[in-house]
Amino acid sequence: MLDLSPRFVSDDAATATSATPSTAPVLPVDDRPLLDAYSNAVTGIVDEVGPAVVRLTVSGADARRAGTGSGVIISPDGLLLTNSHVAGGRKGEKTSIRVATQDGRDLSARLVGDDPDTDLALVRVDDPALLPAARLGDSKALRRGQLVVAIGNPLGFESTVTAGVISALGRSLRSQTGRLIDDVIQTDAALNPGNSGGPLVASTGEVVGVNTAVIMGAQGICFAVASNTASVVLSELIRHGRVRRAYLGIGAHQVAVPRRAALALGLAGDSAAMIASVETGSPADKAGLREGDILLYIDGQPVTGADDVVRLMVGARIGLPVEVSYIRRGKLEKAGVTPIERERR
Repeated sequence: MLDLSPRFVSDDAATATSATPSTAPVLPVDDRPLLDAYSNAVTGIVDEVGPAVVRLTVSGADARRAGTGSGVIISPDGLLLTNSHVAGGRKGEKTSIRVATQDGRDLSARLVGDDPDTDLALVRVDDPALLPAARLGDSKALRRGQLVVAIGNPLGFESTVTAGVISALGRSLRSQTGRLIDDVIQTDAALNPGNSGGPLVASTGEVVGVNTAVIMGAQGICFAVASNTASVVLSELIRHGRVRRAYLGIGAHQVAVPRRAALALGLAGDSAAMIASVETGSPADKAGLREGDILLYIDGQPVTGADDVVRLMVGARIGLPVEVSYIRRGKLEKAGVTPIERERR
């Protein structure tokens, strides 16, 4: 039987009751908008750039020498960027290139030129076709942690998309020719054999790198040649069919400079490049450089090793005199050298 008689509650009891914590369940935070924003960014990149990514099948005179890779179309009339190790043939060897687009077209193409020193190549589609093209962006505007997407054909799985971030900028990577590729982008967007030559795309929809290498056995350490490097190589290949580089005619190796000598000479670093050999009749030979000379500066740019000598010998220096500062017998000397164009190996 219910007791319906009135009840009285003291102020103290009411206060205690109101102070009791609520036992209502806590609703989970809705993270769908956050996931949707990330998904929308990735899908937007793929929708914009994906149609410009192609699969390359390259075969040489030897039928056994055939391979596949990826490429990205950068011009509607059929110019595309890829890796030199994908499309570049041996010297004097004719190669056959087939381009498969995402809409199912199979097109013939030819190698316009390649640059093994940066592992980049330019290919042109010969068949008449209007193709979707991607835009090259400014890799200098990238920041660590920025979202990027890699698109390619890893291990034969066409049109594969992986996403990650920019892990590091300004890396150096040794090319197959032994030359250092500067300003390389490191990313954790997964890459595998077959991704080579495909684009690394920023959230703006611009290509900021050309995927080139992975470290086998590592997790999430992948590399792409920066788009600014690709732009320079692209213009050289279109204009000359090759990338021109200057040449001094020396062999050098890195040496340590004693701290006291570095301070006395005002050097920025504690290493330099010692000349190990000078080719007879070369620009260095004509300028009077000799074995044992220690190179410190080329046109005011510090030389901390042999790689700096190679890096500073760009095509713009061909035929123009440069000032070389070096140490000989403990004294600082200077000489004027006029580089010539380096023959391609």
